[in-house]
Amino acid sequence: MKRNFRDWDLDEIEETFNLLQVEQLDSLTHWLSFSYTIDDYEKKYLDELKAVYLIGGDDWNEVELENKFISPLFVFAKMDSKQFAYFLERELSATIGDYEIMGKVDGMIATGFRNPRKPYFCLNEYKRQTDPNGDPRAQVLIAMLAAQQINQDDNPIYGCYIIGRSWYFMVLVGQEYAISNVFTCTDEELYDIFRILKGLRKGIQLLTD
Repeated sequence: MKRNFRDWDLDEIEETFNLLQVEQLDSLTHWLSFSYTIDDYEKKYLDELKAVYLIGGDDWNEVELENKFISPLFVFAKMDSKQFAYFLERELSATIGDYEIMGKVDGMIATGFRNPRKPYFCLNEYKRQTDPNGDPRAQVLIAMLAAQQINQDDNPIYGCYIIGRSWYFMVLVGQEYAISNVFTCTDEELYDIFRILKGLRKGIQLLTD
C-alpha cells in the first residue's frame, strides 16, 4: 500500500509500525547538551538573522521562512561537507512491511554530493500549528522512519520540525522516539538552536567518517 508522508498522524504511525514516544532518549539528551561557544562573529550574524525575523517573520509563508531564515542558519552552521550535505525539497521513500511510504522532505542531511543517499536528519517546517496538509510531528517522524529503513543500521535518526518561531528537535532510535521542549528563535534561544545544529553536524560527521 502506498501512502504519502502527509497522510499519516502520530497515532497511525505508532500503531502501524509499533513505535513508542518516550520522555527521554540518551541520543537526544546528548545532542541537546552539545557544548559549543559561539564567537563574536557568529553572535553578530545570529543577532542580525533574529532581527530579520522579528521585523516580519510571523507573516512569512513557508517558502519565505525557509529562504530568509532556516536555510541561512543551516548554511552558517556549515552543514555541507565532502561526506554529507543539506538537501532541500527532495523525495524520500521506503518500503516497510506492507507499506510504501513516500514524500517530499523540506530539509534533509544525507550523504551524497548531487543527490542524497544515506539520510541522517529530516526537517519539516510549517506556518501554523494546525495545517491542512498534515501534522508536523507526524510528517517528520514518518520521514525519519523511512530514513531508518533506508540506512538499515542501529544509528539514531535526527529530526526537527519548525512552526513559525518555534523549533522542536527529535531523535528516533529503534522503535522509540523523543521530542525536545520548544526552542524559540526570536530570543537568546537562537544561540542554543545554532549550538544544537553544530552538534548535529558533529554527530553526523562521526557517523560518516
